[in-house]
Amino acid sequence: MVQNLVHSQDTIVALATAQGLGALGIIRLSGKDSFSICQSVFKGKNLAEQASHTLQYGYIYDGETLIDEVVLSLFKAPKSFTTEDIIEISCHGSPFIIQKTIDLLIKKGARLAAAGEFTMRAFFNGRIDLAQAEAVADLIASESKASHAIALNQMRGGISSELADLREALVNFTALIELELDFGEEDVEFADRNDLLLTLHTLDANVQKLMVTFEYGNAIKNGVPVAIVGKPNAGKSSLLNTLLNENRAIVSSIAGTTRDTIEEVLNIDGIQFRFIDTAGLRKTNDEIEKIGISKAIEKIEQASVVIYLFDKNDTSIKEIKNDLKEISEDKIVFICPSKIDLYPDFDWNNWIADINNNFTHPITILGISSLAKDKSIDTLKNGLVESIKGNVSANDVIVSNARHFESLKNAKLAIAEVQLALKNNVSGDQISPHLKDVLHHIGNITGAIDVDKDILGTIFGKFCIGK
Repeated sequence: MVQNLVHSQDTIVALATAQGLGALGIIRLSGKDSFSICQSVFKGKNLAEQASHTLQYGYIYDGETLIDEVVLSLFKAPKSFTTEDIIEISCHGSPFIIQKTIDLLIKKGARLAAAGEFTMRAFFNGRIDLAQAEAVADLIASESKASHAIALNQMRGGISSELADLREALVNFTALIELELDFGEEDVEFADRNDLLLTLHTLDANVQKLMVTFEYGNAIKNGVPVAIVGKPNAGKSSLLNTLLNENRAIVSSIAGTTRDTIEEVLNIDGIQFRFIDTAGLRKTNDEIEKIGISKAIEKIEQASVVIYLFDKNDTSIKEIKNDLKEISEDKIVFICPSKIDLYPDFDWNNWIADINNNFTHPITILGISSLAKDKSIDTLKNGLVESIKGNVSANDVIVSNARHFESLKNAKLAIAEVQLALKNNVSGDQISPHLKDVLHHIGNITGAIDVDKDILGTIFGKFCIGK
């Protein structure tokens, strides 16, 4: 399908707004015949004579039958999203009017656009690179302030500009090494190996910097699963209710009240956290409760963050260690003594030091109270945000696309191969293939190479029709 669309010169048409009843609908055409096709059904000014980036008022007719009163937005090539002639028809949002108008435009010579075909044309016509094209889809799908900011930065060329200059320098080095191969019998060097090492070092540092941001970017894009775990009556459901500021989970003094997982999403500083209240961890003969505990363990494995709650009067350090020993060290763990409002005079500092001495991997220990408006809840929220951000700063380019991360990882491996080859003082014909690998993996992010058509099909196939 992608192969057939790559060099298509057809004029395409699709609804650019959401399907369904609405006040307005926008129908988009792109292609060399956009103006003539639209003119054949439009009664108003002569569109070909009007300036680009203007609005034109008139009517859509099917022969002598009036379809709708419309406003047309004109964008003449090359100053448009696809770099082709584009017309956007703003009509009333009746599904009948929209479908009738699209059918009429198809009858006059347009073709219904495939998913993502407008953005694909923008990519193939050099208006945007592949990373920017993917960011368009991310921007449409963004559900939080943070995901919106990341997608907008990428759409404006964030990751592309981060790699562009270094990639160009690497292209020049590769060309010089290839030139050396042409003069192989004369034993000459056109490419300064020390300069190449410096460029590789800088590129490697930039790639590593981008890779570090992926965990944060992926969390923002897909949300952060947070499992709230602990023994029965540790205060898990109370904590969930306090975080959400509503009585979402049933709270009682009866151990084992929560038999199944309860999930709710909370936006904290633009990051979507999916909190999962789980059944209490304990040995039980109750078959239903056993199922709940099994689900709790499953949710712990799936979570990125684990909040372990316990009552200090009911749980020993040994029990905490036993409960957490199955949690992999790559997870972010908060160990939280609950109901601290009940122990105002307790010396938590010595107790926390004792806990820290019993764990080998990094953890955060934070006493909390689920009383409404307790400051410890805000401290927990801030801690969750900071734990996800890690070392990412506000000005960093954030990688949120798994395909980009995979390409960066492969580029880093290829860079290491070049560095090793240079260290071993090997000949240019052995360095060149590794340099080309680096260029391939970096170019795969922006589409600065001949990208596999299957990859393009996967990327653009996720777009909605009309974008």
